[in-house]
Amino acid sequence: MVGSQVSPRPENDPSPRERARGHVHASPTAVGDGGTGSRRRAVVIVAAGRGTRMGTDKVWMPLGNMPVVAHSIAAFAAVKLVDRIVLVVSQDRLEQGRGLMAQLGVPALVCVGGERRQDSVRNGLALVGETGVVAIHDGARPLVSQALIEACYRAAALAGAAVAAIPVRDTVKRVTADGWVAETLDRSSLWTVQTPQLFRVELLRRAYDALDREVTDDAAAVELLGHPVRVVPGDPLNLKLTTMEDMVVARAVLAQREAGLEV
Repeated sequence: MVGSQVSPRPENDPSPRERARGHVHASPTAVGDGGTGSRRRAVVIVAAGRGTRMGTDKVWMPLGNMPVVAHSIAAFAAVKLVDRIVLVVSQDRLEQGRGLMAQLGVPALVCVGGERRQDSVRNGLALVGETGVVAIHDGARPLVSQALIEACYRAAALAGAAVAAIPVRDTVKRVTADGWVAETLDRSSLWTVQTPQLFRVELLRRAYDALDREVTDDAAAVELLGHPVRVVPGDPLNLKLTTMEDMVVARAVLAQREAGLEV
């Protein structure tokens, strides 16, 4: 059963479907936010890539008993106050995406992506409300923890923009096009950025409206506005599945978690 991986909710805690009911036509606010919408939480899960490096559509590969992308959906669905989950997929995966959301008990907010990642994010943002905090998450990062998601939402609510990241551990060298070391960089201030990346909705929309170049992540668009971005300590296990070796690691980590073992 695909939905079996979603963490059980307390008896009185509404499901994502119940929390989001009617939100396509309205912009409800979270209970207790004074009507401002400041506590509303949404997520856009980007799963429209072609998976060229893996030779297959990696987000739809099986991981445990459900596809890779389902793990990200389930993780966000289990986080308190997340009332809008948007899945961005390729045109040929549209019906499959809707079916997966239904299996997980999440309203069918599914849209088709664009030519570039930033175009896919724009399309997903069109289904997000006008206020609150929105997370952008790669569908190819299935091991994201609820604790990391929660920490990022809290940081973005305060700072306006926050990203999960981990310090660079290895020595980093700049290399010339013909394969020679040009210099060794000081790694003390270098971090590897992950997703989720979270922003106040109006800030991210403004950043994308002003964008006149290609960017590799959403924080870069916000940085171009001159807005500071808070770094939240990430998780080394929050892998982005890029190669088959990554998939082997992800399966091992998932097996450990399902066995109730610390990883």
